[in-house]
Amino acid sequence: MTTRAARRRLTRALLVVITMLVSGPLLVGARGDINFDADWRTADRSSAGIAPPAASTPEAVVQVYAARAFHWRGLFGVHTWVATKAAGAGSYTVHEVLGWKQARAGTVVESRADLPDRSWYDADPWLVRDIRGPAAAALIPQIEAAVASYPHAQRYRIWPGPNSNTFVAWIAREVPALGVSLPPTAIGKDYLGEGRWFGPAPSGTGYQLSCGGWFGALVARREGIEFNVLGLVLGVDLLRPALKLPGLGRVGLAEDIAG
Repeated sequence: MTTRAARRRLTRALLVVITMLVSGPLLVGARGDINFDADWRTADRSSAGIAPPAASTPEAVVQVYAARAFHWRGLFGVHTWVATKAAGAGSYTVHEVLGWKQARAGTVVESRADLPDRSWYDADPWLVRDIRGPAAAALIPQIEAAVASYPHAQRYRIWPGPNSNTFVAWIAREVPALGVSLPPTAIGKDYLGEGRWFGPAPSGTGYQLSCGGWFGALVARREGIEFNVLGLVLGVDLLRPALKLPGLGRVGLAEDIAG
């Protein structure tokens, strides 16, 4: 009886976990967040009007953005990128990973002058981190060095990484002063690389264990407590109370984005 009771408890626990993993993406689809008829050739790529205009902003700016991934991928995760503008510069530089670049350019990393807050193929972006002035100016050379040293520039895998979120998490770990807590829906942020099981959290305020990005756990002051199951994150932020749920992301108080 004891063994049977233990099995029943384990089965119930597994059912709860599975329900939590799949219910979020299903809710995202049900509430109409994803346009399954979208065509990337005609999808909106205009500015969302979030970033300060470069021409009228003399100070340095560093911003991290996220937006729902394109098509069905958006049920589960987001795409993230970093935008920088040096003091006095007339344009922003956008740093991101684009999987489709690999065959054409031999690298998935792209750094180019562009609008920092473009919609990601119909998906509205939002700010994850916003740092300005001397603090931003000090970060930009470090960010550029991290971009140049990204170890997976010739490799891309949608799930569970290395992908665009792995890239931004790499920058965050290499530049702890960036202090960014990536969205729990940034699938790939927990991929540390082949053979790496332990490392700092992206925010630099704690540590994490990761098994190839498929399974793991993270404890950090800024992120809180996160459990990675098949690349999907379940967790809780204790500093600014919120639940972290697959598909839905953060549910509770908003993250502090200011530097």
